[in-house]
Amino acid sequence: MNQEISTRVPNFTVRLSPTPLGARLARLLATERLRSWGLTPDPAALVVAELAANAAVHGRVAGRDFRLTLYAVAGTLRIEVTDTRGDRLPRPALPAPDAEGGRGLLLVEALADRWGTAPGPPPRKTVWAEVSCAPAPREPGPRDEAPR
Repeated sequence: MNQEISTRVPNFTVRLSPTPLGARLARLLATERLRSWGLTPDPAALVVAELAANAAVHGRVAGRDFRLTLYAVAGTLRIEVTDTRGDRLPRPALPAPDAEGGRGLLLVEALADRWGTAPGPPPRKTVWAEVSCAPAPREPGPRDEAPR
């Protein structure tokens, strides 16, 4: 007898403008989506913020959006940010000590379990990161109160 097994993989995809506002919105939407899935948003929200900011700054092409995709599978959150600058691959490097930026990929490297890039149909590329995600702590409800 054949049984059909259905496994639902929580996922979320959104296209955003490659602007500072689009990058901020990516972080906010990811945070809310993770909470709705019952997952703790940290440190994943920071990884989303850095990858989205890179897409808005380094992957920006006028008139072309970037895409944020999230998948949660077996305790791992996969974050994918796809932009239209496949010719510009990210490379973490130590910035000058007095530089105001340039540390985003170092943060991603420190916070993610794994990260990398994947080519897409030209001219796209996807920068991805995988982060272990824990269930969010449950807030006590009326049923959780001790009997008097």
